[in-house]
Amino acid sequence: MKTIQQLLANKEHKGVISIAPQRPVFDALVIMAEYQIGALMVLDGDKLVGIFSERDYAREVVLKGKSSKTTAISEVMTANVISSKLSDTVEQAMTVMTEKRIRHLPVVDNAKVVGMLSIGDLVKETIDYQRRLIQQLESYITG
Repeated sequence: MKTIQQLLANKEHKGVISIAPQRPVFDALVIMAEYQIGALMVLDGDKLVGIFSERDYAREVVLKGKSSKTTAISEVMTANVISSKLSDTVEQAMTVMTEKRIRHLPVVDNAKVVGMLSIGDLVKETIDYQRRLIQQLESYITG
């Protein structure tokens, strides 16, 4: 199975898509819509200080009657961020995401944020891996 580094190399958005903690929630929603993603890393300079997701928006802004134009990301983000390393495997990342019940996993290398994976990225890779394995087994059996 591939490593996280290999998976990130094949992602459509190769850069780190993030937002600063003092920016309003509305700005995060605009960025997320533009890139068609469900979460943003919150960076203070180069330091990962949180993650903001559609789930955070629903629970911390909408349900609490806050305004997305006046509420800062730092007020509603998830601050306790779980991350992955480039050397982790897809299986390890999927295990972490399943156990922690999270849908987005920032990837950190030597204290520097290098990307983010979604559960969809991992599921797609797992399906592709299983498809390749089945093809190899069929080829072995018929060959």
